[in-house]
Amino acid sequence: MKTKKLQTTTEDIQAAAELLRCGELVAFPTETVYGLGADARREDSVRAIFAAKGRPADNPLIVHICSMDMLDGIVSYVPPIAHSLAKDFWPGPLTMVLPKKDTIPSVTSGGLDTVGIRMPSHPAALELIRVSGCPIAAPSANRSGSPSPTTAKHVMDDMDGRISAVIDGGLCEVGVESTVICFDDEETIHILRPGLVSAEDLEPYAAHVYVDEAVFRQIEADAKVASPGMKYRHYAPHAKIIPVDAPDFMAFEAFVASQNAEDTWCLLFDSDPTMSEVPCTRYGDNGKEQAHLLFLRFRELDEQGAKLVYVRMPKKDGADLSVYNRLMRAAGFEVIKL
Repeated sequence: MKTKKLQTTTEDIQAAAELLRCGELVAFPTETVYGLGADARREDSVRAIFAAKGRPADNPLIVHICSMDMLDGIVSYVPPIAHSLAKDFWPGPLTMVLPKKDTIPSVTSGGLDTVGIRMPSHPAALELIRVSGCPIAAPSANRSGSPSPTTAKHVMDDMDGRISAVIDGGLCEVGVESTVICFDDEETIHILRPGLVSAEDLEPYAAHVYVDEAVFRQIEADAKVASPGMKYRHYAPHAKIIPVDAPDFMAFEAFVASQNAEDTWCLLFDSDPTMSEVPCTRYGDNGKEQAHLLFLRFRELDEQGAKLVYVRMPKKDGADLSVYNRLMRAAGFEVIKL
């Protein structure tokens, strides 16, 4: 199979939509990362996503829609709190886990009776969904476990020959996957995966907002999860990622100098001083900047031949929590605390 490279023109989006309707796989840009899309209602097409990615079958997929009207054919109940959140955060990087209808096969939901739904804000994604008429199941368009793709080139690097087409929409604005939430009850928001929409952003909408323990630690291999990104090692480049929780830059620099080995790199904040002994790259000073650049930097480090990468640790609140979580998963939850 030769993967077609498409643009965001009307003609190319129509071509991509026809591929989806025929059961093919199409990668497309969203504001978060590139998604690998198939008609969420077609079991054969969804199974093809898992095969193309090498993704475990119990890792549920998120279904992308372009209007609230599409919910009627996908989910059986939308709580009032979800309506309020959709009004303010959709289109955007927020996924809500809701009870599914039988139109969504078990393979799409990872065997669960719920399914994650989101409405992306990228115009090409919305148009692709509208023109195809399909609710689109779409995990990130990369080989399972590797850094999520934020450019069409990243998609081609991982998936060329495995999928029918990719729509090139440029560099993704957000850079990490959507925030995923579920509702324990009518007044409680449970954050399953952190993203740009933070716990602080969600607090006005519920009496109680809390973050799942799986964001901070590795969970059991046989655990059932309601969201992608909770269970397996994810987001990792070929290089070994080692987050370093240091009190300040000087402590970080001294530790790295004591450990320096061939093909070692550092991933620093923009405001950090230069390190003369070790090659470095930078990924911003706050959660929004770091989310935008993290996966891009991971792939660049692989291109540079890095074998070991020491990373300055971000904070654990606000949008920074999404970056912290991706780093910890890329590192297999191994961290050096100074």
